[in-house]
Amino acid sequence: MILVTGGTGLVGSHLLYHLSLENESIRAIYRSVSTLEKVKNVFFSYTNDTTLFEKIEWFQADITDVPSMIPAFFGVKHVYHCAAFISFNPTDYREMRKINIHGTAIIVNLAIDAKIEKFCYVSSIAAVGESLTNELITEDNEWNKELDNSGYSITKFGAEMEVWRASQEGVKVVIVNPGVILGCGFWDSGSGKLFSQVYNGFDYYTEGITGFVAVKDVVKAMILLMKSDVSNERFILVAENKSFKEIFFAIAAAFGKKRPSKKVTSWQTEIFWRVAWLISKINGKESLLSKYSARSAHLISTYSSKKIQHMNNFEFEKIEKTIQEITTKYPRK
Repeated sequence: MILVTGGTGLVGSHLLYHLSLENESIRAIYRSVSTLEKVKNVFFSYTNDTTLFEKIEWFQADITDVPSMIPAFFGVKHVYHCAAFISFNPTDYREMRKINIHGTAIIVNLAIDAKIEKFCYVSSIAAVGESLTNELITEDNEWNKELDNSGYSITKFGAEMEVWRASQEGVKVVIVNPGVILGCGFWDSGSGKLFSQVYNGFDYYTEGITGFVAVKDVVKAMILLMKSDVSNERFILVAENKSFKEIFFAIAAAFGKKRPSKKVTSWQTEIFWRVAWLISKINGKESLLSKYSARSAHLISTYSSKKIQHMNNFEFEKIEKTIQEITTKYPRK
């Protein structure tokens, strides 16, 4: 039996589809029935065969609640831990600690008790250290707690520490650190907003650079690693290092839309996030732009995926092709 947490998220839903093509029994965690519709839409983006979705045993639970999670581990041998709270808003820090660190600690404890054979954790490049020499960032770069790290970065690093604890208790673990994950099905959150914004006429861009990867490549790597003899290792998953300008332009071209034409400088975003913060304090609503999301749009961080590429000649899909495929599945009105 395979257990998938975060089965209703971007990575989890695409992972479930690919796992459903095999003969293993699959159990997936979900919190509310309404979230299952997005998973169905992801499945339908691949096939009209409804029997694949029906193969999944859906288990309602909260990963931060031990009693609800204990039965989920009955008969389980492999765990894919995809559940996470992603936010760059400082007001969400406590909730991120609860889900990303405390929730992972609970999953790890239950995996140890259940004598799980192998455990795959979906981390992030946010938990990988920056390069001090402008060279490509690798798995060997150490995360620096002294930097002004975002709450998301802190909690993903903290979650990794919990996973490494499992390895010390005899559980074989692998950690993947994807870049910005591009995939269909979640147009109102995460990277899906990049496509929605451009489709609806977004006019701004920045020139910060980071790593991007197709969700299906993330899933492919996860399954490959879980089936391999590799254990107690982490792998950066980045197909290409691209600027946000390049990504926005490629999405616009794929949609046949006008390119964003207004470059936003770093000093402008420094002003914008402060104004957004002030407005949020006045109206009590969540700020649309945080200090960390504003600054990340201008950072230049480039990553190397040679470690995973050297394993079984793993190949990533080109980002331009990924974008073209995703735009064909966008729900046009």
